[in-house]
Amino acid sequence: MDEFFKKIPFIDNVLKGIGQIMLQENRWTGLLFLIGIFMGSWQCGVAVLLSTAAGTFTAMKLKYAHSEINAGLYGFSAALVGVALSFLFQTTLLIWVLIVLGGALAAIIQHFFIQKKIPVFTFPFIIITWVLVFTLHHFTHIPPSAMLSSEVVPTQYDDFLTCTNGFGEVIFQGGVLSGMIFFIAVFISSPVAALYGLTASILGAGLSQLNGEPIKEIHMGLFGFNAVLSAIVFSGVKKTDGLWVLIAVVLTIVIDDFLVDNNCLSAVGGVFTFPFVVGTWITLFIQKLFIKVKG
Repeated sequence: MDEFFKKIPFIDNVLKGIGQIMLQENRWTGLLFLIGIFMGSWQCGVAVLLSTAAGTFTAMKLKYAHSEINAGLYGFSAALVGVALSFLFQTTLLIWVLIVLGGALAAIIQHFFIQKKIPVFTFPFIIITWVLVFTLHHFTHIPPSAMLSSEVVPTQYDDFLTCTNGFGEVIFQGGVLSGMIFFIAVFISSPVAALYGLTASILGAGLSQLNGEPIKEIHMGLFGFNAVLSAIVFSGVKKTDGLWVLIAVVLTIVIDDFLVDNNCLSAVGGVFTFPFVVGTWITLFIQKLFIKVKG
């Protein structure tokens, strides 16, 4: 199978780009993510493929570093733009065009920050999607997708499934199976990252419940997915890694709950992964200060 990917490196790069949504440079992780997305919605699956391919193709045509393209660094923000637009809106011709253009633009913005050596994570996706959602809401009449209005049926296993639902919601998937597949996908690439992410999802659900957030949305994983990403960033086998994971996760949860409670970003579609990005930035800043003082 590895020979197949060597013969068609573009597919390999696209799959790695999808895997990088949860910071995993692993084609099999990306493939499992893709399967989980298609299980939730074929529109989201096609959108992810189109936007990730657009971002990767743009990076190749603009002759960005081969090592960065091969690592999937120009695919993950593009992938999230695609899945977000197809999740939020009915997939009209305009939405499909924006999915492709948004994926290409995500790669260009990602490259700018990579050149500046600034770790922006999913920030290009956030900015592009906020602008597009605001514009589409104010200047078009494209209706929301059916996924937004679909009712979640509660089960006796909701408390147990909350932890993996946090993985699912990273890529806008509320299905139980998608969440489990995403967890397994991260686990095969990095067991440590997957287990830290699982713990973070539980912590996000617990702290948000103490803060009085809606229990249905907590069970869906909506208050855990940002924490999952923050935990994965700092995950590692050192004892100190656990401390940084805890700091990043708690900061992310506090920011997430604050933004949701105050309805800060509803006009642009929601918080998306913004709490993860800000929580991670603050933790990296604290980490640098700690290393400077210690040194």
